[in-house]
Amino acid sequence: MKFSWKTVLLWVLPALVIGFFLWGGAFSTAPANLSRNTASTRINYGRFLEYLNAGRVERVDLFDGGRTAIIDAADPQLEGRIQRIRVDLPGSSPEFISKLREAKVDLEVHPTRNDGAIWGLLSNLIFPFLLIAGLFFLFRRSNNVPGGPGQALNFGKSKARFQMEAKTGVMFDDVAGVEEAKEELQEVVTFLKKPERFTAVGAKIPKGALLVGPPGTGKTLLAKAIAGEAGVPFFSISGSEFVEMFVGVGASRVRDLFKKAKDNAPCIIFIDEIDAVGRQRGAGIGGGNDEREQTLNQLLTEMDGFEGNTGIIIIAATNRPDVLDSALLRPGRFDRQVMVDSPDIKGRLEILNVHARNKKLAPEVSLEAIARRTPGFTGADLANLLNEAAILTARRRKEAINMLEIDDAVDRVVAGMEGTPLVDSKSKRLIAYHEIGHAIVGTLIKDHDPVQKVTLIPRGQARGLTWFTPADDQSLISRSQIKARMAGGLAGRAAEQVIFGDAEITTGAGGDLQQVTGMARQMVTRFGMSDLGLLSLESQQSEVFLGRDLMSRSEYSDEIASHIDAQVRQLLQHSFEEALRIIRENRGVIDRLVDLLIEKETIDGEEFRQIVAEYTAVPEKERYVPQL
Repeated sequence: MKFSWKTVLLWVLPALVIGFFLWGGAFSTAPANLSRNTASTRINYGRFLEYLNAGRVERVDLFDGGRTAIIDAADPQLEGRIQRIRVDLPGSSPEFISKLREAKVDLEVHPTRNDGAIWGLLSNLIFPFLLIAGLFFLFRRSNNVPGGPGQALNFGKSKARFQMEAKTGVMFDDVAGVEEAKEELQEVVTFLKKPERFTAVGAKIPKGALLVGPPGTGKTLLAKAIAGEAGVPFFSISGSEFVEMFVGVGASRVRDLFKKAKDNAPCIIFIDEIDAVGRQRGAGIGGGNDEREQTLNQLLTEMDGFEGNTGIIIIAATNRPDVLDSALLRPGRFDRQVMVDSPDIKGRLEILNVHARNKKLAPEVSLEAIARRTPGFTGADLANLLNEAAILTARRRKEAINMLEIDDAVDRVVAGMEGTPLVDSKSKRLIAYHEIGHAIVGTLIKDHDPVQKVTLIPRGQARGLTWFTPADDQSLISRSQIKARMAGGLAGRAAEQVIFGDAEITTGAGGDLQQVTGMARQMVTRFGMSDLGLLSLESQQSEVFLGRDLMSRSEYSDEIASHIDAQVRQLLQHSFEEALRIIRENRGVIDRLVDLLIEKETIDGEEFRQIVAEYTAVPEKERYVPQL
C-alpha cells in the first residue's frame, strides 16, 4: 500500500493528538513526585493533631497547595516503626504551620505543576489547526471532482475536454454512408495538415463548418474522424455546458475556451448541439434569456471579431438549423454548412458493412437485402439493428446471426417488442380482416409499395401489422403514390365495414385515419395537388418555438379554411371509396387469406402475391435494382 504525507497528516496526526490529550490529562491530575505522594493509610485532620501533640510526627510533605499532607509518624503498636499516612487538610488553617514549627517537625512544601494548563492551551491551538488543514485538503481534492465545492472559483473556466493529440480511434474509413459530407470535410483536414497548398493561391482557411442533419446520421462521428485524421489538438464541448444560472459565466467560458485554443493553434474546437447556445436572439416571450444571449454574443465575437482566431477551426453539430441565429450562419463564422442526411441504399449497405465487422453472420445473410428493407434508417438505427439481431441470436443460443433474427430485429426496432399472440376469437378474426384489407388494396393498386409481410403477432401498441417495402429510395413522391397510400391506409376500415357492417367497425383505424388525413392536408396546403390551385398555405415548420409562432395568425382567410376542409374531405372520401371497391370485388381471396393468416399468424409477401394472382391479375410493381 502506498502512503503519502497527506495520508500521514489525515490519519496519524489525529491519533497522536488524542494520545497527547490523554497523556496531558494524566500529568495535569497527578502530583509532581509520584514516589512521595503515596501512603498506605489515611487519617482525618483531628487524628493528625493527636499524633502531632503526642510527638509522633517526624516529617510532613505538603502537596496540592496545602490541601494534602503525607506524614511520617511512629506507630506505638508496631514498636515505633515509621508509617506513611495521608491526611486531607482543611482549606484554611493558619495555626497549622505554627504548630508544626512548635513541634519541630521537618516540613517540605511541593509546588503544584501547571502541566494541565499547558496541554489545555496546546489542545486549543491544535484543534483549529486540524480543522483548517482538513478543510484545505478537502477543498483541494474537490477541485478535481465535477460540481464539487472547489469548482466555485472555476465558474468562468471552460469545461472543454482537451486532447493534445486527438486519439479518437475514428478515421474517415470508419464513417460510411455520408460520402458528400466526407468530401467537404476532407478539405478541412487538408487545410490543417498542409495549409501552404491553399495559402499559396490566396485561399483562406475556413473559420467553421456546421454539420446539419437528423439525429443519428453521424455528425459527432464525423467530428471525431476529422480530429483523428488531422492529428491536431482537439477541444470538444457541448453547447449546454456554456450556459449556467449565473449571468456572464457562459461568456467567460467562451473567452477561456478560445484563449486556450489560440495557445494551441492550429487546432479544432468541436461544439456539439450548438442550438443550446446559438438559438435566435430575442425570439422568446419577454426578451429571452440574458445569459444565453450574452454567451452567443461572446461566441460571435470570438469567431469573427476584431482580433481574429487564426488557425482555429470550429466544427459544430445540430439537428435544428432552423432555430440558429442568422449571425451565426453568415460567411466568416460558419463558412460551410455540411448536410449529413439519412443514407440511401448504397450508403446503408456501406454502413452495414462497417458495423458487421465484429458480428458473426450466417452465410445466407444478405446485407443488400437488409439495406433495401430499411429505407429511412440512419447510421445509428442500423448499428442498433445489428446489435438487436446479435442479442436475439445469443438469447436463442445460436452460433451465428440468421435472416430470421435480422427480420425480428427490424420489426422490434420499428414497431416495438413482440407481444403475446392473440387467441382464436372474434377479435382476432376482425384484426385479420383489417390487416388483409391493407395488404390486398396495397397489392392491387399499381402505385402502392409492395407488401413485405402480414402478421397478427402484436408489437407495441399494434395488435397486427402489415409491412410495405418501398420500391426505391423515394425522395420525391407523385400524386398517384400519395393517393395510393391513402387508399391503402383506409383499407382496414373499409374491410371492417364490408365484412362486419357499420355497427361493428372498431377503433383500430384511429392511427390510419390520422396518417391519411395528414397526407390529404399536405396535398392541399403544401403541394398544390387540389382544386384550390398552386398554393402553399402552410409552412413546414408549424410547431411553437420560443413563443415565435404562439401568437401568429393564419396565412389564409376563413373562407379558404373551409375550402381546405372540403378538399381534404373530398380526397379522403375518394380514397375510401376506392378501397371499398377493391374489397368488395375480391371478397373470395380475402376470406381465404384471412383463414390462412389466422392459421399461420404471418404471411410472407411473395406467398401473399401468389395467392392473390390465382384470383385476379396483380399489377406489375416497379422493382428497384440498386447500382452498388
